[in-house]
Amino acid sequence: MIAAPDIDLVSLAPVLTLSAFGFAVLIWDLFIGKDKTQLIYISLLGLFLTAVTAFSKSNLPVYSFTNSYVVDNLSVFCVIIFTLSSGLAILLSANYNPEKGIEIGEYYCLILFCTVGMIVLSSAVDLILIFLGIEVVSISLYVLAGIRRDDLKSNEAALKYFLLGAFASGFLLYGMSLIYGFTGTTNLKGIMAAISAMDGKDNSFLVLGCILFIVGFGFKVAAAPFHMWSPDVYQGAPSPITAFMAVGPKAASLVAMFRVFHTGIGGLDGSWEMPLAVVAVASMTLGNLGAIMQTNIKRLLAYSSISHVGYLLMAVIAKNSLASSSLLFYMLTYTFMVFGVFGIIIILGKKGDENLEIEGYCGLSNKYPLLALAMAMFMLSLGGLPPLAGFVAKFYVFSAVLKEGHTILVTIAVLNSVISFYYYLKIIVNMYFKDANQEFQPNFQPLTLLVVIIALVGILDLGIFPGPIISLAENASLF
Repeated sequence: MIAAPDIDLVSLAPVLTLSAFGFAVLIWDLFIGKDKTQLIYISLLGLFLTAVTAFSKSNLPVYSFTNSYVVDNLSVFCVIIFTLSSGLAILLSANYNPEKGIEIGEYYCLILFCTVGMIVLSSAVDLILIFLGIEVVSISLYVLAGIRRDDLKSNEAALKYFLLGAFASGFLLYGMSLIYGFTGTTNLKGIMAAISAMDGKDNSFLVLGCILFIVGFGFKVAAAPFHMWSPDVYQGAPSPITAFMAVGPKAASLVAMFRVFHTGIGGLDGSWEMPLAVVAVASMTLGNLGAIMQTNIKRLLAYSSISHVGYLLMAVIAKNSLASSSLLFYMLTYTFMVFGVFGIIIILGKKGDENLEIEGYCGLSNKYPLLALAMAMFMLSLGGLPPLAGFVAKFYVFSAVLKEGHTILVTIAVLNSVISFYYYLKIIVNMYFKDANQEFQPNFQPLTLLVVIIALVGILDLGIFPGPIISLAENASLF
């Protein structure tokens, strides 16, 4: 007698809800004109309901679909981060898109389906489902990066991202196939059991699979030395999409990495910890050194993002109760910081010229002191200055890693944090200590301002009163 499959549609409630709204956006776009305002409201409603349905299961964790999909506190916390980042991206796009001529309904549909992929990726406990989630996210981002069809930089960004992304997917899939070939299963718990039962057998192919896995995911999160696509794509993509790419997809990929390395191949500690530590150090160092040399603020933020990935990879290496919770808290904090900065970038952009050169921020404090103050707070939070949220996030990650005895790794991270202040302070110096070299023409659109205000409240609240969110993150720990 064949057992009935454990199909649990309630577990899939966030995925099904957001998919339904994605199709609704796609269909409703056929019946409206160039004004896409209705699609914005439909998308935001879909994201809100998705966040609500994330709490539809109780007595977590709940496994379903032959133990390939899990709803636990970690995945629920991730759904909140994903819906928040997607909602902020849509709010930033509300005024940005009409000004830049992006009057395409598929834009919002792709953000929703990318979020669907991120939710699947964060809940997957099977290599096949992980790859499916990655590809849904990647294909959506390839199109979103090149959504401005009449912009050569956008076209170049999409082409580079697609070609290198397909190449990286090959590495990832080959690594997964080696792991499957050695263990005979794609389920993470099955892989862990197979590794435990190896009993001294040669595991060279399994280690090679782990290395290829790091290479594939290293590209997805823009970790050095697999980061070369990042500055060009960040510069060429529309600013709301750049902010979106810097947060949600990276968070989903990092959570998937965390599950694989701690639930699947955790028994091979020495085989993946050292290579991942090298990638983390390279990301922090090369990211900061690359950012120092930039004059374009989006490219600077791209290299800054690479360095932050290095800090986040440290949390993946740690194996204690603080590890996954510090990863979640850092990603939530980073969401507010990135969207706050890009909100101000969009406000200061001009029609036909986004004003992306750092020199263009000279003298901002004299003309618009509140805007300059907000930008300064976001920069200082990215650097990790107390009492802002960025400091708490880094302290939390460093504590988790130090608890495992990785003193050298934490020392390198602290030194890199100090180095990062050079280019963050460079922007602040331009705003406060240099004369304006151009006339500012800020575009104070209500929804863009709302994003900046939400981000400011976020970094202040998480910096001064981090306790409640840290408690929620600790409840979401895998350990």
